[in-house]
Amino acid sequence: MRDIAVFSGTAHPDLAAEICAHLGVPLHPVRVSRFANDCLEVQLQANCRERDVFLIQPLVPPVQENLVELLLMIDAARGASAARITVVLPHYAYARSDKKDAPRISIGGRLVADLLTSAGADRVLAMTLHSPQVHGFFSVPVDHLHALRELAAHFAGYDLSDTVVVSPDLGNAKEAAAFARRLGTRSRPARSSASATTGSRSVR
Repeated sequence: MRDIAVFSGTAHPDLAAEICAHLGVPLHPVRVSRFANDCLEVQLQANCRERDVFLIQPLVPPVQENLVELLLMIDAARGASAARITVVLPHYAYARSDKKDAPRISIGGRLVADLLTSAGADRVLAMTLHSPQVHGFFSVPVDHLHALRELAAHFAGYDLSDTVVVSPDLGNAKEAAAFARRLGTRSRPARSSASATTGSRSVR
């Protein structure tokens, strides 16, 4: 294992601890404090100089708090002369804001990608982004991972003889079909937002 330093924000420290245990590396502490005016301050409490720094912080609720905390972590690592900063972002909450489908609205997915890059992120590791165009919002390399294989392995322990994989919309039909093939069952797009199936169990 090369010289890496792994830090976690407050969004999901248990996930970060499990990742570090799997890799056999320490999870370094982070001090997050709050000023009297409610502003956050972040301190990475381990040496980052010329090290490969990984920051683990999924954007789960409270999303805005966790986003600002992540931006401060990136800035702290950059200020501490990290050789490379990789943001591990298992859940990119703003990915659904990926197109301008109404007048005068923001494209949050692109804006947040710009913020992460401007703060100093050199690479992003994300999982199952909402749509392919989100990948293109980033001006730094993105490792886009998928969890279909792991999910299929989980459901393989169930009786799937009367199961249909349902896609919530046509945009996800290809992924649903791939998941159905892994399960050895069939798939179909939902006819409505309820996407109920009659006489069979559905996996969405």
